[in-house]
Amino acid sequence: MKSAKRVVALVLLLLPTLLTAQSKKKPTVSAAFNHARYVWVEAFNGNEFNPSIDSDDRQAIGDVEDALRDWNRYSLTTSRTEADLIFVVRKGRLVTAKVGIATGPLGQPSPGQRPASGPGAPGPGTTVGGEVGSPDDMLEVHQPNSDGTLGTLLWQRQFPDGLDAPQVALIAQLKKAVEHDYAPNPPAPPAKP
Repeated sequence: MKSAKRVVALVLLLLPTLLTAQSKKKPTVSAAFNHARYVWVEAFNGNEFNPSIDSDDRQAIGDVEDALRDWNRYSLTTSRTEADLIFVVRKGRLVTAKVGIATGPLGQPSPGQRPASGPGAPGPGTTVGGEVGSPDDMLEVHQPNSDGTLGTLLWQRQFPDGLDAPQVALIAQLKKAVEHDYAPNPPAPPAKP
């Protein structure tokens, strides 16, 4: 009888611990967000130094970088290959058309441009391009491959005007999810003199 009481007492004693362990939910975002320290921000068609990038995307890169600085969880890196996470932005737009002129020396079209006279043909020419997409702003976060290319998609959201400063709603959504799953480390107490 005493052993049965001990077993019941032990179960009752351990029950809160077991229930707490079972009630903990799995994280909603990848642990990569917890371990990352350095991030890179770019648009779907390149970084802010790409001359053919859309001006709205260029602005979104700057606004996302500012929001990440304000968040103060990650540091921006000056090299994509050093990044733990790559943030990819796209301002919402239904249709974009681009027409350009290749002005490079004969036989050398400008980077990213193809002469109008045929694939691989030498000399200057015209370029035509277009893009169709969502009217909502989009943010993707990737873990890079070892060679620096985009790897695993970790997080993706679309939101109307979600990349507009000052609030940058898509970064606010990500911040809420990351800090819910991986609370930021409290600041270290000041050193005693």
